Amino acid sequence: MKYLIKIAYDGSKFYGFQRLKKEETIQKKLEEALTTLDQNPVVIKGAGRTDRGVHARGQYVHFELFNEIPEENLLYALNNMVHPFIHIILIKKVKDDFHARFSVIKKRYVYQIWTGEFSPFKENYYLQYHQKVNLEKWKQCANLFVGGYNFHNFVSGKRDHYNAIISNIEIKQNQDIIQIIFEGKSFYRYMVRNLVGAIIDYGENRCNLDLIKKMLEDENYVYQLRTAPANGLYLDEIEYELEE
Repeated sequence: MKYLIKIAYDGSKFYGFQRLKKEETIQKKLEEALTTLDQNPVVIKGAGRTDRGVHARGQYVHFELFNEIPEENLLYALNNMVHPFIHIILIKKVKDDFHARFSVIKKRYVYQIWTGEFSPFKENYYLQYHQKVNLEKWKQCANLFVGGYNFHNFVSGKRDHYNAIISNIEIKQNQDIIQIIFEGKSFYRYMVRNLVGAIIDYGENRCNLDLIKKMLEDENYVYQLRTAPANGLYLDEIEYELEE
């Protein structure tokens, strides 16, 4: 039986999503709990791998169990085993051809920035930024990234390709909190953090729009802009077409 679960987690308490031999990760914690419940080895497949320090409000994973367990029982048991830094929001049985990664319609990431007085209690959950913000400049830069591009110069690591389509970027401010919201189907390693870094660098006049355009248009034009830290990034939600 194949199940899909929606989970939230505090990324500051883990060494990322992907399973590691010794360090605690989200995948490792979930697989250990599910293996105990099913009494059979369970491997989970996530919609995406978040790096160390990155949080999730709406990560999804699928897995198969040898024993069929009612969703409400599985939800209760799993939450008892993985709390307090992972929380299972929902569990749903899905068809055999469903895949948490390949069935994605759209992903939404949110990057959170705190502009108020420094707080040690916000350090793991925001980029604490204390320079003057020109929100219009930030939005002007963000608009460059909307559409289909080769994001080679904004991605870490080697891939078969770096093409992606960002359908929307929205920047909102509510008092001391700024949120940069990204929507699209595919986001690669460090991509959102590098785009946020470019937006901030442009706002600080460390680069101009022509340079950023050149980085988008020519993958061989290498220029290092800042990478925003992991602590402000949240995998916020993922959209699927699921039958009721």
